[in-house]
Amino acid sequence: MTDTAFDWMAAANKRAKGKRPEFFNDPQDERFLSILMAVVGEVSVLRERMDTVERLLEDKGTITREDINGYTPDKQAAYERGLMIREYIYRVMRGPHQMLQELENPDRPVEEISREMMDI
Repeated sequence: MTDTAFDWMAAANKRAKGKRPEFFNDPQDERFLSILMAVVGEVSVLRERMDTVERLLEDKGTITREDINGYTPDKQAAYERGLMIREYIYRVMRGPHQMLQELENPDRPVEEISREMMDI
């Protein structure tokens, strides 16, 4: 360990070089997406850590922090984790994905469809 403490807040608040990618026209939507993705990342880490705890408890019955921090999943566990995280991300991103699809291919207004139906 070093004598100087790592400044996590300074590291977390560093800005990336270059222009941020934009997906929406509204800056509020961009900020919301940024917050959402940060939370998704944190929950993903928690899910993997919980998976580690569950697997170690199944194998050993009791565990230490060292066991958790030193755990490396085998090929099957890594595959299962990949599926778990992929399914989680698909569920979380379903709403934003549908919003993008709507922006690209907006539904016709109900009034327009109704007028069309009356002409039949």
